[in-house]
Amino acid sequence: MVKNMGTADRVIRAILGVAGIVLGFVLGGLWWIAAGLGVIFLATSTISFCPLYAPFRISTRGKSEA
Repeated sequence: MVKNMGTADRVIRAILGVAGIVLGFVLGGLWWIAAGLGVIFLATSTISFCPLYAPFRISTRGKSEA
């Protein structure tokens, strides 16, 4: 598994992940979907790999991060 996420991408996903999890627990109802997406965003941010980027050979890593 080759890392394909840059620092900015990881930070944005981490922020969105935490926000989604908080919304899911605070608001309840169908907001559990936001919490589920939040967990996925945090996981991909942690491992620096987005499975959706791989088939399209997308990488947000800069040359200095390689």
